[in-house]
Formats: sequence, structure tokens, C-alpha cells
Amino acid sequence: MTNPAIMAQQSVTLFDQPLRFAIPARSARGRIIRLGSVLGEILSAHQYPPVAERILAEALVLAALLGVSLKNAEGQLTMQAQTKDGAIDLLVCDYKDGALRGYVRHEAAKLAQVPVDASLTALFGKGYLAITFDRQAPQEQGGGRYQGIVPLEGDSLAQAAEHYFVQSEQIPTLIRVAIGHVGGADGPRCIAGGMLVQHLADGEEGRERLHVRLDHPEWEHVAIMASSIKDTELIDPDLPLEDIVWRLFHEESQVIIQNSAPVTKGCRCDPAHIRDVIAQFPAGERAEMAQDDGDITVNCEFCSRQFPISLASLDN
Repeated sequence: MTNPAIMAQQSVTLFDQPLRFAIPARSARGRIIRLGSVLGEILSAHQYPPVAERILAEALVLAALLGVSLKNAEGQLTMQAQTKDGAIDLLVCDYKDGALRGYVRHEAAKLAQVPVDASLTALFGKGYLAITFDRQAPQEQGGGRYQGIVPLEGDSLAQAAEHYFVQSEQIPTLIRVAIGHVGGADGPRCIAGGMLVQHLADGEEGRERLHVRLDHPEWEHVAIMASSIKDTELIDPDLPLEDIVWRLFHEESQVIIQNSAPVTKGCRCDPAHIRDVIAQFPAGERAEMAQDDGDITVNCEFCSRQFPISLASLDN
């Protein structure tokens, strides 16, 4: 059946802009994104080995897919994967008002022994994934801070995130993420794409959807259709996201699609704020922080920048 709801959508979405879609008759919703230049900006701040670059790219796609659900510009989505015995001991990324940032902390010697397509266990050992929604609104308006924690199990962060939604949110969820490289004037550049599809109970909102079942016939249908998406489609630089939604769900009676605001590379390190924070420490502690040249140097892990703050300036 021809779908006028999709055909009426005239925009062409390729990179760095989430596309939302909903299938009302199936009580389903979804989001899809492909990261290009924004991903390149974030990765270029670090000289990560390929395996670390790949896992961070996947995490950033997930952060964008989850973060776009926030309705308040002050809200923030944070993902953190942490362990004590892995080649990667910390991965952090967050989304706030369309701005993405993230970094990976790893042990180079251990990571060099891990294949690029390694499982989460090979990368992190025994660890956990924490997903935190800070909605920055009154509780009665759906705000507040909520965190769910699940083990780092499976072949990918996408699988761990699926487990989070089933375990912590009781929302049947399908997530697919693909990472690849395309040629460019300065050599191959990393691109990453992802799609998230969820089933919602009829007529319910918020956290009252506890009886939604993984074997619900409507969800089974949507999940089968959505799971046919190909990695090559998610990272095809010339394939509009609208066309992907059309291929997957063109037989539905109605599919509503809507563009969200573009995502950007965003790091909130601010020299003035850093200076104000350091100034709150007692003079003796500030002296202990300082180096031989009289500066306290603060490193931002997200953007790999250093901020030297002189002791003399703090006394003024």
C-alpha cells in the first residue's frame, strides 16, 4: 500500500540530524540517525586506535538516539560503561540540547591485543552500562533523574542498551548500529548510523507501560520489519533516512515522520568556570595542585584541551 504520510515528507536527511517516526496503528515509534562530520570532529580530538574509535562511535550513535527523546533543552542523557579489568576501563558520552561529546579511557597494551570487532567482554571484561536520564523538569511534568544499570553483556553496546530498556523500562526495543568508513580528500573518514524502534501500549504514557509484552503481535510484526535493516543502509552516505523508513514500513497505513534539530559536537569546558571552581579551594591546596611554573593545568578528557590557570591570577 502506498503511504502518503511518508511520500509527503519532502526533506532529505543524510547526516547529523535525527529523524523520528511513528506507526500509530502498531503502537510503535522510532528514531534513526547517521553521524558524519560531528562524529569526525569528536574522534579527531583523540588519536584512538581503531577498536576504541569504533566503540566510541557506537556509543555516540546510541547517545543521540536516546537523547533526542528528551523534551527539555536543559535535560541530559549520559551513558557510562565502566570496568576494572578490561582493556577499556571507562567510556563516557552524553547528549544535551543536541550537543554530543564522549571519550574512551583505555590501557594501550591490552587494547592492542583486542580485535576491532571484539565483544563487550573482550573490551571491558566484567563491567556495567549505566544510562542516566536527567530531564530537568518537575516530577509531575515527567521530569526528574532516572538511572538504569545493566551488565556489559553481548556483542555490542546496542545489545546492552536493548537489555536496559527491557529490564529497566519494560519497553520492548530493537536497536541496530553500524560503523563504517567512506573515502574523503584527507583519507577514509568514520561514519556511524543507528536506528531505535520501540513498542508502546495503547493509550498509555510515561512509566505506566508495564504490561507491554515482547510477544505482543503488533510488536512482533514491527520488530520483524525493523530487523531487516542492513548495516550498509545505515552507513550509506547517499541514502536519505526517509528512504530507509519507507523501505521498512511502506506497507503500513500511516507512518508519521518528523525531523529533529541537528546534533553538534559540544564540549562544555569553560575556562572561566574552571577558574571559578579552582578559586574555591583553599590557598594551600591550590599551591599543591600547581606545577613548577606556577600554573594549575586542568585537562578536559572530552576535547583533549588543557587549561592552565595561574596561581597569581587566583589571588587577584
